[in-house]
Amino acid sequence: MMRAVVYDQFGGPEVLHLGEVPEPEAGPGRVRVRVEAVGLNAFDGKVRSGAMESAFRTRLPAVPGLEVAGVVDQVGADVAGVAPGDRVTGWTSRGAAELAVLRRWAPVPYGLAVTQAAALPVVGEAARRSLRLLGPQPGETLLVHGASGGIGGLVTQLAVAAGVRVIGTASPANQGRVAAYGATPTTYGAGLVERVRALTPVVDAVLDTSGAGVLPDSIELRGGTDRVLTLTDPAAHDLGVEFDERSTPSAAELADLIGLVLRGEVSVPVAHVLPLAEAARGQGLVDGGHPGGKVVLVP
Repeated sequence: MMRAVVYDQFGGPEVLHLGEVPEPEAGPGRVRVRVEAVGLNAFDGKVRSGAMESAFRTRLPAVPGLEVAGVVDQVGADVAGVAPGDRVTGWTSRGAAELAVLRRWAPVPYGLAVTQAAALPVVGEAARRSLRLLGPQPGETLLVHGASGGIGGLVTQLAVAAGVRVIGTASPANQGRVAAYGATPTTYGAGLVERVRALTPVVDAVLDTSGAGVLPDSIELRGGTDRVLTLTDPAAHDLGVEFDERSTPSAAELADLIGLVLRGEVSVPVAHVLPLAEAARGQGLVDGGHPGGKVVLVP
């Protein structure tokens, strides 16, 4: 048995508690790691709340956690290029525990803190996927809602580096971070359409990572639903906007992102590092939508 964050019923963050569950084993094509850090995500909260039960069933008791960094201690069949003792980061389905099994992973090189490494897989995949779907080109203008957050911030940095002009919405407290990413910051709320139009006559594409009810304004600014994408707002289905939560993990893309972080070309801020015992507090910060950066748990 091993220690893990567990929930026995659906509900708010308060249903999370420490418990004991059986140790997992690394099957074919998998590796098991001794977990050193776990990244928390909004999707964890949606599953825990029961909101995803119509899409797929979650067997209780359940362990949250989609991304971890740790040291390999077991290698499954048909796995090459990794050995016990290697430090890696990647995707899992039950990461908030002492041991976790990864289905995709990349090496964590010297110089990258495990708390930072655990914060990269999910936001990296979502950011790259969003940019592929929207296809912003150099010289175009991309509006990013939630540009100071994990996914939005990374999209902003990657787009700016590719020559795209980015206008990023964020809370008043995070305007400086958006500007530091090379984007033009503006705030949420009433008057958004007018504020954005004062900055640019044309919005070529819109990404919503905030889920803050910004899709009607986004459609107005874009002049239609084409090239408007949300990762968070289910109202998209009624508005004709593309809604995408599909995860397609790529070890190669994760390794590339790790390289960008090490070279200082992009950053994914870690705002809170908490012990496993404070998982409820950590997930509450994420569920609230304004954690100020990634929230990471450590054993």
